Amino acid sequence: MYISREIEAKLESYLHQFKVVLVTGARQTGKTTMLKHCLSDDYEYTTLDDLNELDLAVSDPKAFLNAERVPIIVDEVQQAPDLFRQTKLVVDALDEYGAVVLTGSQTYQLMQGVSESLAGRVGILEMSGLSLREVLGRNMSTPYVPKQLSKRGLAVPAGLDVWAHIQRGSMPRLQSPEVDWYDYYASYTKSYLERDVRQLINLKDERKFHSFMIATAARTGQLLNATDIANTVDVDVKTVQGWLSVLEASGIIHILQPFWTNASKRLSKTPKVYFMDTGLACHLTGWNTPEQLRLGAMSGHMFETFVVSEVLKSYMNAGRDTRNVSFYRDARKREIDLVIQDGRTIHPVEIKAGVQVRQDAVKNFKCLEDMPGYKVGFGHVICRTDEPYLITADVQAVPVWAI
Repeated sequence: MYISREIEAKLESYLHQFKVVLVTGARQTGKTTMLKHCLSDDYEYTTLDDLNELDLAVSDPKAFLNAERVPIIVDEVQQAPDLFRQTKLVVDALDEYGAVVLTGSQTYQLMQGVSESLAGRVGILEMSGLSLREVLGRNMSTPYVPKQLSKRGLAVPAGLDVWAHIQRGSMPRLQSPEVDWYDYYASYTKSYLERDVRQLINLKDERKFHSFMIATAARTGQLLNATDIANTVDVDVKTVQGWLSVLEASGIIHILQPFWTNASKRLSKTPKVYFMDTGLACHLTGWNTPEQLRLGAMSGHMFETFVVSEVLKSYMNAGRDTRNVSFYRDARKREIDLVIQDGRTIHPVEIKAGVQVRQDAVKNFKCLEDMPGYKVGFGHVICRTDEPYLITADVQAVPVWAI
């Protein structure tokens, strides 16, 4: 059964604004399914995973893509880099918008081709796994910005087990209970290593890269320490930094930057690392059941990872800049889990895996009051409460499913 995606509204908008639309994102997040569902009546579909199509696209781009073949969806376009230039020639000769829709799962090649050939002609959407909003049918197509929520109309979703949802992950295929969780992720990591990683880098030791993925997953929700990961995996720091770039380019992780102003030299510059799919992170770190995860040592970090990924998905699905989502940490190690920037207003957000939250959970929110040029807006503590309640006059505890 098809699950409606929040990004559909932005896709429709981009098709009327740009001659080319590029949909990126990690493998198996539903890019092709969404495009076929929305566009199959009007667009031809082809994939460069088809070796015959790939051979034609590489050997003769003009024969592969011409004005007679549009509108068209071309899947996994990064496999034929010369196709970007041919796409430019085709759409420049047309008056129609939305003539060509491209998809790909490797942003290295994609962004290079876009910057060289399609600048000013392409609208770019980044797609992730299913958000909790989408699973619950609460599509809003708006980025998360803290505001005071009313209890009215906010009923706890029937049958929602947050820990089960976190542990199972956000991949669309896993919404079917018939799909075995372990087998799915074992196959996913193997195909990811074989298809994406080997195309991006000259991987000499697949075992060490897999160990690196495990070490990174074990640190999700924490400050990024490449030296620590390198020591764990027994490779040099430059190798780890390169491998982190591969994970980020493939949509597997997000490197969350700290909130920073030129006038605030006391703030940390060290980023944090988050897996975009908690199911994959749980698979890599051996949390094989929701109960193991709930009672385990990583429950807090995994809950935080889940919330951060949900916030980021809301920005990606709305076509908004994820750089508006950051975190706060200063030289005194005072931290705020998320800082949401909305223009010149910054909203503090804390993330707690518990149900009840006390006022000491928001004691660091006052740190933002010293930021020159910014106004501090309404704050949230995202937790497992069943209904929202005020912690202070301008901070509210909110259910994780309501963000």
